Amino acid sequence: MKPALVGCLGVLAAANVLNNRVARRWAPVTSAVATGALLALARREGLAWHELGFRDARAGAVTGGALAAGVAAVYAAGVALPGTRALFRDERALALSRRRVLEEALVQVPFGTVLLEEAGFRGVLPAVLGRSLPAGTAVAASAALFGLWHVLPAMDMARANPALGRLATGEAPDGASSGSGPAPGASSEPGPADGRRDGRAETGRLVAGTVVSTALAGLVFHGLRHRAGLLAPALLHLATNSLGYAAARVARRLDQPSRGSARPVR
Repeated sequence: MKPALVGCLGVLAAANVLNNRVARRWAPVTSAVATGALLALARREGLAWHELGFRDARAGAVTGGALAAGVAAVYAAGVALPGTRALFRDERALALSRRRVLEEALVQVPFGTVLLEEAGFRGVLPAVLGRSLPAGTAVAASAALFGLWHVLPAMDMARANPALGRLATGEAPDGASSGSGPAPGASSEPGPADGRRDGRAETGRLVAGTVVSTALAGLVFHGLRHRAGLLAPALLHLATNSLGYAAARVARRLDQPSRGSARPVR
C-alpha cells in the first residue's frame, strides 16, 4: 500500500473519530485541517487540481443548484404528508435551540461535513487509488469507504430517529410491524434481555443499511463529480443535510395541535 494512501486513510480515520466522538463542535476546524492534509498528500503524489475534481465551477453550480432544489421539493412533500412526516422527526435537530440549528445548518454541515467528505471521498481518494487501480475499481473502493465512514453517525441516528430506524429494519415508521404478530400463547411483553437484544439487532440492521445506502450514494455523487466537478455533489450533499434540520422543525410544528383549537367539553 502506497504511503500516500496510508496517510489519507489515517487522516480520515482520525477525523471520523474526532468529529463523531471526541470533539463534535470542533468538526469544522478538524475537517478543514484534515482536508488541507489530504490535498497536500494528493499534490505531493503529483496529482493535478483537475484530477481532484476542482474544475467546471459553472457547470457544478448549475447542476448542483438544480439538484438542491429537487431535494427541497422532496423534503417539502415528505413533511406535508402525514404518512412520511415521522421520518423527519430527528431528535438530533429537535433537541437543539434555534441558534444551534442555524449553527449546524450553516457552519457544521458545510464546513464540518461536506467539505471533508467531498474533498476526501470524491476528490482525493479516487485519484490516489487510481494510481494503482483501474478507474472503476478506485471509484468503487472509495464509495465503499464512504459507506464505512458512516458507521458512527448511523449508531447515533438509531437513537435519535426511531421512525427511520424502524423503516430501515422493515417496519412501518409509526411502529407497526410489517411482519406477523406474536405466536399464539407467546408473551407480548419482552423481558429486559430480549429488549436489549432487539435493540442491538435493530441498531445493527440500521448501521448495515446506512453503510450500503451511503456507499451507493457515493457512487452517484462521484458520477456528478465526473460530469460537473466537485461543486455539483457538494451542493447536493449540503442541501440534503442542511435542509434536514429545517424539515425536522417544520414536521414537529405540523404535528403539534394548533394553539387554542382545543376547547373543553361542557
